[in-house]
Amino acid sequence: MRRRLLGAAALAGVLGGLAGPALAQAAAPAAASPTDIEALKAQVRDLTALVQAMAQRDQGEIQTLTAQVKALQAQVAAEAPAPVAQTRAGSAPPPSQVAEAGTPPAPVRQVAQDTVDPTRALPRVVQNSSNRFLLQSGDGEYSIGFTGNIQFDSGAYLGFHPASPLSGPQALSDGINARRARLGVAGTAFGSWGYALVYDGGNSSDQTPKGIETAQIVYAGLRGAAFEIGYSNTFFTLDQATSSNDTLFLERASPSNLATNLNAGDARANAGVRIFGDRYWAGAYLTGPASGDSHTLTRERLGAFQRVAVQALKGPDYSLHLGLGIDELLQAPNAGNGTPGTVSLSDPPELRIDPTAFLNTGTIGTAANPVTRAYVIDLETAASYRNLFWQGEYYHYDIQRRGLADARFDGAYGQASWTLTGETHRYNPQAASYFRIVPSSPFSLRDGGWGAWELAARFSYVDLTDNFQPGVALSADPAAVDGGRQRAYSLGLNWYPNDLVRLLLDYSHVDYDKANGVAAKGLLLGVPVGAKIDTIALRVQVAY
Repeated sequence: MRRRLLGAAALAGVLGGLAGPALAQAAAPAAASPTDIEALKAQVRDLTALVQAMAQRDQGEIQTLTAQVKALQAQVAAEAPAPVAQTRAGSAPPPSQVAEAGTPPAPVRQVAQDTVDPTRALPRVVQNSSNRFLLQSGDGEYSIGFTGNIQFDSGAYLGFHPASPLSGPQALSDGINARRARLGVAGTAFGSWGYALVYDGGNSSDQTPKGIETAQIVYAGLRGAAFEIGYSNTFFTLDQATSSNDTLFLERASPSNLATNLNAGDARANAGVRIFGDRYWAGAYLTGPASGDSHTLTRERLGAFQRVAVQALKGPDYSLHLGLGIDELLQAPNAGNGTPGTVSLSDPPELRIDPTAFLNTGTIGTAANPVTRAYVIDLETAASYRNLFWQGEYYHYDIQRRGLADARFDGAYGQASWTLTGETHRYNPQAASYFRIVPSSPFSLRDGGWGAWELAARFSYVDLTDNFQPGVALSADPAAVDGGRQRAYSLGLNWYPNDLVRLLLDYSHVDYDKANGVAAKGLLLGVPVGAKIDTIALRVQVAY
């Protein structure tokens, strides 16, 4: 508008310059006829009227805007709180500021005039290294952003061959499952504090959502350290410290699941501290019940775990990881007042399309011989060399019962991968684990990229049998446990179109061996009651 006023003024000046010579010529008798002079005068009058109209229009706009500004100033003045009387430090506030009985007084905030600081940075939207968008304050001290993932599984049991038609399931169900469907928020406050709240609508079965996955507060004010409390995933075992978004296969190996189900795993109440750097990691945590565990007239499980890990070798294209962990169950849960402390170890055959568990110790602990303590020892290894990757762990499980010998079990797994397109698994120093690969050439029909491709293989073994003699009834020896033995062989093909999406195709062959320990009609003691299982499954994952 200011430019229009200046333009009108300039036009008026030009017209004035033109009109002066024209009128001078009109005054000279020999310069022009009366008709020409009148025509020139008419043109000058028309142009002058046009300039005056433009000036009046712009002046009207200025007056309208001025009136709007005055109205807004009046509205702000009317809505601003009345000035609060100042009180000396330690003195009581005025009666008008005292809250009603039973409620805390509301904080009073004075509104100063003209407090806008033109040098203060405004809030902004930022994108972090994992492509997550956050709303962040101008000074970077506060932030909040959405986080979540979707893991959509479909699978089939190509072959299921039970060893006995009289014991155990005779078929498993093919189908589709939302293995994980997590959505939440995460961010920072006061610069050094972090928080996360994540809900999981998926589960091992679509029948019931898992519920709270994460509800955690973290203090990270010390460089290379984090103090945490709340519900969250835990860092016990290398396999569990690896995010489910980054594992090589759809499911973690059964020996790993058995180790973490005792007292760690996902959605576990925990409080502790971890310190970490590029070459080391150490953490110690107290643990409690998992989200969704019963709190009604029951004794909750309490425990602790400690874990240390180092990058024994580290270079531009290679690494060697070594670690040791121990998880202790300090208080076994019970089913209610007057009931004994018990535990059980079980896991499906490394797929959750049908969540039926074969490996199963049954309930360990009775009124006469309750569970008093338990622990798991974990030895972990991992290595990377260019586009090759290895990871493996050994576990020893020990469950202590009053008046009986300990129940002892063992398990292990080893897995390896080869990235066909050359990418490598980068180390994650905050968790002492490895990230999934990130494609160097994301899939794009326009640019010709095909993403990253990876082949993977895994073998796992676990033995949940102890103090058991085939052909002798379990009831004959209260220390006996007949959970069976499982061997699983898996192959995987993984495609990473970009760093947010991946597809996993897994084939597994599982041998589950178990001898019957309970006499039944037509079913002799000691006869095989296991199964052989072949599965194929596909996962489509989006993680952000």
